[in-house]
This record gives sequence, C-alpha cells and structure tokens, in this order.
Amino acid sequence: MTPFAIAGVQMHVAALHSNVEAMRHRIEILMARFPWTQMVLFSELAPYGPLDRYAQPFPNEAIAQFQEDARRYGIWLIPGSMFEKHPDGRITNTSVVIDPQGQIVAKYSKMFPFRPYEQGISAGTEFCVFDVPQVGRFGLSICYDIWFPETTRHLTAQGVEVLLHPVLTGTTDRDAEIAIARATAAQFQCYVFDVNGLAAGGVGRSLVVDPSATVLHQSAGQEDMFPIEVDLDQVRRQRETGMKGLGQVLKSFRDREAEFPVYDRASGADAYLHTLGPLAMPQKATPRTDPRAAPGYQEAPDTPVGNIAAFKGKTGTD
Repeated sequence: MTPFAIAGVQMHVAALHSNVEAMRHRIEILMARFPWTQMVLFSELAPYGPLDRYAQPFPNEAIAQFQEDARRYGIWLIPGSMFEKHPDGRITNTSVVIDPQGQIVAKYSKMFPFRPYEQGISAGTEFCVFDVPQVGRFGLSICYDIWFPETTRHLTAQGVEVLLHPVLTGTTDRDAEIAIARATAAQFQCYVFDVNGLAAGGVGRSLVVDPSATVLHQSAGQEDMFPIEVDLDQVRRQRETGMKGLGQVLKSFRDREAEFPVYDRASGADAYLHTLGPLAMPQKATPRTDPRAAPGYQEAPDTPVGNIAAFKGKTGTD
C-alpha cells in the first residue's frame, strides 16, 4: 500500500479583492483539524479571482507567503492558479507546485484558455509532471484542459498516477465537467482531484474520483475541506490487470495498430473542423427559415381528408 493524503479546499472566492489571506487562514484551519494531510489543492484563480486585471508578475508576494505556509506545515501546496503577467505583456493562467521545503518544483500554464470567453489569455505549451518521493507521480491540468483528453493522455503516458485539476466553473456545464472527470479517471486509470470554488470562484461540487471511476467524495454548494487518503498501489494494480480485472486501456493504447492522422496538421484529416467557422462569441439566435417558404411547397387542403390525401401523395402509402 502506498497511501498519501490530499486535501481539496472549496472556498468562496472574491472577484474584486485578494483572497490570499483567506486561503492561508483555511490552510491553518485544515492543518489543525487534519494534521495528517500531506498535500493541499485550491481551486483555479483562487488567490486573486477571475479578472485578469489583477494579473501578477511571477514570482510575487503571494507565492512567497504560500511557500512559507508549505514549509511551516511540511506540506505540498498547489494554491490554485492566478493570472500571470509576463514581461512581454502576455497573460497566462498559471499554477505553481510548492514542496514541503517551500521550494517551487513545478510551474504550469493552462493549455486551453476558455475561449472565446477568455479572450486575451495566452495558452501554455509545457506539461506539468512532478514526483513526490517514495509516493508516486503527479500531473497538473487546469479546468478546460480536461475537456481535451490529449492533455491527460500525455501526462499518463509519462506515468502520472494522480491528476490534480483546479477548476473555476460557475456555469451550467458543471454536470458535464463532473462526468468528464469520472470518465478521465476510468480512461486513464488515475485518481482525479477536481477542486472548484464558490461565488466568483464557481458553483462548487468539487469531487475526488478513483481509478475505477468511483466518486470518493463530492462536495455540495458550501465551503468544504476534504482530505482523502489515496492508495497509489491501486493505480498500479489496475493498470496491470485492468479496471475490475477488465479493460487494460493504457496497455491497449500502447499496443495499438492504428495511427491517428488527425494529429498531423498537414494530413487533411481535420478538414471538417475548418468548416466550423471562427472561435468567436455566440450571437443571438435568428429564427430558422419557415419550410413553407421553400420553392415548390404546396399547402395541403385544410380538411382532414385533404391532409390525409396530401400525406399519401408524399409518401406513396395507401
């Protein structure tokens, strides 16, 4: 057995002022209540909220404070993410991984900003994989990234056993995202820690899923701290023998005979995608064309007999 205790923190996130002190306060409470916790994960954009006007240069004072907290409590800490302002003017949605010595061991920028709604946010291109010594391999993706299974495919192909997934979902697609989190756990035989915020930080309903797609915990719509002890040996056994002794999906993918030309941008296999129009904000719907305006349309007589006759004439039935 390889146990490891990971706590998600689902909390209210304000949009117009810093949430850093509120996050630090919750870390203090969490570690007082559950001192056996070894890793803490917050939701996407928890420190400064969802507005990119509060983008911060990296490193910054908030990250330094989180480094101090990780060192004080001897925990791995992923303090959600924040908009990072780069020297060239670009803004990315960026997270850091802090180890129990207070060192930043990994940094990740969201690969799939939620376009067209997150206009002006640049995409990251580097994956985030890190090892917890004597425990296992972890990977990080942010919110919309999980909708693209290629992101998790790449992480798990490098041996990731736990997917850490901070989200900010305050929209009506949260049900779909929960389903995707469960499907991701089953497809890639890994744990998924999906942590959402509240208020400006989301609608809550955070969840933890094990490699068999079993939900180990799901929050509701209130503040929640949920330390869950996972067993990395479960991941390894399932990848060896299959989920419930059935599908060995990672090995099947490894041993595949098919190639996927859609991933070759020059192959033309994605031609249909180029017919879908620009990635733009939806516009107000317009009424569909009335079929009665089509050329050659003939109105059937307005009587039951006439309508039956018209129907027979169009279908060839008796």
